[in-house]
Amino acid sequence: MALVRKEINVFIASKNHHIKGIVDEILFLDDGTAAPFEYKYAEFKDTIFQTYKFQLVLHAMMIKENYKIDVKKGFICFTRSNNHIEEVDLTEKDFKKGIEIIMILWKLLTKAFIRGSPNIRISALIAVTATSALDFLILINHSIILQQEFRPQNLSPL
Repeated sequence: MALVRKEINVFIASKNHHIKGIVDEILFLDDGTAAPFEYKYAEFKDTIFQTYKFQLVLHAMMIKENYKIDVKKGFICFTRSNNHIEEVDLTEKDFKKGIEIIMILWKLLTKAFIRGSPNIRISALIAVTATSALDFLILINHSIILQQEFRPQNLSPL
């Protein structure tokens, strides 16, 4: 697969899913698809964490919506491992899970705003970006207010 063109540092938002983010690069490939490309200041240690994968998934959802183009994979560049690049396949199951993550976030954010906790409100502002969605879920898991209502599962490496 060859690169046709790319866009760098793209602010992107989804009206359908109410999320936004900045994609490091959007690659347009010669098979007519696009792919999010993310740089991580990290070492590659033979695993792709779900937080990385679902950042790609949420970015892919926004790319699909805004560019009206299919997205089947994403890429992660690990800058502390000689710019090692990992290709990550994105499946329909991943996109459904991405929608579930967004729905959980909005449910939690709604409850947090109703309860009026200032700490959760600050976290809620962070959570509406795709790049921090799973980090927010992990934060909520440790929150005293919502600890009994939500316990994220399967946040281990893929």
